[in-house]
Amino acid sequence: MEDYERVLLVKQEVFVFKIPPRTSMKSYRAADWNLNEPQWSGRMRMVAKGNECIIIMEDKVNGTLFAKCPIEAYPGVAVEAVADSSRYFVLRIQDDNGRAAFVGLGFVDRSDSFDFNVALQDHFKWLKKSEEIDKEEQEPRKDLDLRFKEGETIKINMKITKKDGAEGSARPKPKSGTSTGLLPPPPSVIKISPPSCVSTPASDQSSATSSGNSNPNWVQF
Repeated sequence: MEDYERVLLVKQEVFVFKIPPRTSMKSYRAADWNLNEPQWSGRMRMVAKGNECIIIMEDKVNGTLFAKCPIEAYPGVAVEAVADSSRYFVLRIQDDNGRAAFVGLGFVDRSDSFDFNVALQDHFKWLKKSEEIDKEEQEPRKDLDLRFKEGETIKINMKITKKDGAEGSARPKPKSGTSTGLLPPPPSVIKISPPSCVSTPASDQSSATSSGNSNPNWVQF
């Protein structure tokens, strides 16, 4: 299936400047350009087709092509920010024969350059994510081996929670008397001494007899 073209960004008015050749490895500076006299002004469209991303500069009335800037990566050689302003960039434009040239690109407002920057970043993030997904789908999945290796052991520490919320050991406690095999000793017997025999004097007996006889309710046996 043929890839369709997606429009990432449209700005109705941008400016293109002729820039001096780079003489050192230092970053470009927009102050070195003749900003009062742009070489061209018109509409800019950023489109994506498959993995390709292209900046197209064209006439905003009749759509006549002025220049194209294919972008392989961002940040990269095709699009470079200048050192002294956030509204200007350096583009590497190419024709159909592969000839390239570097021009300056300027936006009317900083919000336009912000949109330009975000659109490029989002596209290449999406492209990287798509490549990672395709790679995962093509690679065979490895089966997960959960078997124990030779000599490998596992330790499990289990705790039992009692009804009152306290934690106890998983091992049951031995009942009393079962650990040694002996029965528990019988309970202690309290010995009660018998009452001592107290002899009753004869006088007391006679008095008891006499008193018993004097009582009309006394029963004689």
